[in-house]
Amino acid sequence: MTAPEYVQLKAFARIDGLRLSILLMLGFVCYVVGLTSPTYGFLAIITVIVTPFFVGRQLKRFRDNGLDGAISFLRGWAYVVLMFFYGGLLFALAQYAYLAYLDHGYMLSTINEMLSAPEYADMMKRLGLSEQINESLSALNAMRPIDFVLNMLTTVIMSGIVLGLPIAAVLQKRSVNSK
Repeated sequence: MTAPEYVQLKAFARIDGLRLSILLMLGFVCYVVGLTSPTYGFLAIITVIVTPFFVGRQLKRFRDNGLDGAISFLRGWAYVVLMFFYGGLLFALAQYAYLAYLDHGYMLSTINEMLSAPEYADMMKRLGLSEQINESLSALNAMRPIDFVLNMLTTVIMSGIVLGLPIAAVLQKRSVNSK
């Protein structure tokens, strides 16, 4: 890959990373609202399922519009990884702004209330998970917003590395001139 091709790759990945971050933010909003509304919780799950298909569509658009219909596996994988990296950074900034300045403990208190409800507590006790749930809740309560955001950023980037492999493999395409 030449220097101009790398610049082009990064430019397209930044733009599509912005689009990916918007999708991730919508999913996060649906998750937070979905803690008290099952419909929004379902939409958050749908957002997670749709994300790889969205990324594949963006890679296909880059391949067809930016590269005249041909892309190697490694270039496609690099594109997806960069897209998740840029999208993850923007998503992390938005998430930090929410958790540090707007949330005021809402998300954690809602999760605590939900898991402390008698029907959940009984089920967890029967499954032998009550101690693990209590430890997990203690760990969540001890986390600062930046800790949560960095954990989520790492998850998004690692997801891009892993999801990029099959997406790039499916969408790689050789040019007609080279055989």
